[in-house]
Amino acid sequence: MLKIKTLALLTTLAVSVGSWAETAPLTIAHPTTFDQLNQPSLDVQMPEAYVKAMAQQAYIWGWPLVNQFNRRETITKAPYPALNGGMVPVAPMGQLSMLTDYIKPEETFVTCPNQDVAYGLGFYELEKEPVVIQVPDFGDRFWVYAIYDARTDQIGNVGKPYGTKPGFYLLVGPDWKGETPKGINGIIRSSTEMANVIPRIQMDDTPEDRAAIQAPIKEVMTYPLSQFDGKMKSYDYSSLPSVGETADPNAGETKWVIPEKFFDQFENVLNKVPPLPGEEAMYAQYRHLVESGKKNPEIRKWMDEAAVETDKTVIAEFFKWKHNGVPAGNGWNRSKNNAEFGVDYYNRTGTSKSNMFDNKPDETQYFYTDNDAAGTQLSGEHNYTVTFPKGELPPVKGFWSLTLYNSKHLFSPNELNRYSLGTKNKNLKFNEDGSLTLYVSKTRPSEDKLNNWLPAPDGTFSLYIRAYWGEKAILDGTWQPPKIETVK
Repeated sequence: MLKIKTLALLTTLAVSVGSWAETAPLTIAHPTTFDQLNQPSLDVQMPEAYVKAMAQQAYIWGWPLVNQFNRRETITKAPYPALNGGMVPVAPMGQLSMLTDYIKPEETFVTCPNQDVAYGLGFYELEKEPVVIQVPDFGDRFWVYAIYDARTDQIGNVGKPYGTKPGFYLLVGPDWKGETPKGINGIIRSSTEMANVIPRIQMDDTPEDRAAIQAPIKEVMTYPLSQFDGKMKSYDYSSLPSVGETADPNAGETKWVIPEKFFDQFENVLNKVPPLPGEEAMYAQYRHLVESGKKNPEIRKWMDEAAVETDKTVIAEFFKWKHNGVPAGNGWNRSKNNAEFGVDYYNRTGTSKSNMFDNKPDETQYFYTDNDAAGTQLSGEHNYTVTFPKGELPPVKGFWSLTLYNSKHLFSPNELNRYSLGTKNKNLKFNEDGSLTLYVSKTRPSEDKLNNWLPAPDGTFSLYIRAYWGEKAILDGTWQPPKIETVK
């Protein structure tokens, strides 16, 4: 009898287990959202090599964003619109400041500035309040307001190429849900709470145009929405006070990213800048790294060591133009995905290091090189010619220029106070066959070539072509920059 009861019990258990096994799915459900994925554990014991590998990736990826936030923190300390060191426009949060002439050659705020436009600069904290952007009537003059988010991607189409009308525009953060006030022409929504604007207003290198540009410059303004009254405001930028110390141009660009401080500032980036589609997993790894560094001083020490080393190696290499953009022909490279980087982290970091705050491609295409047509480094020891054949100047609706930068991607003062040549120059001399030859040299050429002379410094240098509002041949890459010939 006992055997029969035991057999019945085992049979019941077997049926029960079999029934359960039959109802459990063979395939474990695949996660369909990021929140369903397991996250890294802070209890793991990470070896030094792994920590440094992850820290290097974080440093390369986060370098442009930390750079951008540090600029905002510095620039907005100005108590009123002013010129930092007497050269760079600075203003309190929500406002901007404008130059009324070309930027001074001694500036070190940003590499590869141009002397084709009057610049402005303002930074914003949009989670606190939207900002009103004033657009005056620029007439036929070329102009753009490049508006950037924390990733240095442009977030608005504001300028002559877009037919933007004079008036008022509202710059808002990603979470703003307010009503558009009466009198506002349109809304520009930033993808991050951090934003900045750099107006660029083309100006010919003539006394007449320097005078003519002053009236619209006064009405280039931004201010918090709470100050908007529907009336066009103005500000006299012609006598801005100087604040801060004068930078040393021999030291190169201001060092906006300090490796040893990077991971203290990087957490703010992760918190303030939402991940793009597909970046969630990467953010999880970086947050794990940062939290591990807080928990374990040795891990943080390895992170800092990796940042210092990466700055000297990987980041430094982006200063060479061959590592920026893509080949453009005749030894030049051209920018790629500028100010529309998305997940092109390579070119985003390269641009932030070498020539931050590019315009997007339909506004400006950039061409650059360190070398002559034979692949030899450009140097003040040699003389060069740059000849645009007849009908082959950069095809643009806006303007073009050829600029020279020293080894630090900055200007080197010269006897003519001349740093670029192009559309702005009304006295360029064309050759009899219709071609245009520009002369690049340290030594002064003969008088008949002086109008076409671009003075070079001692040491190495690079050349840089801007093509504002390019035609199709600029945009699709079929136009090629001219060869740089070394004069024997």
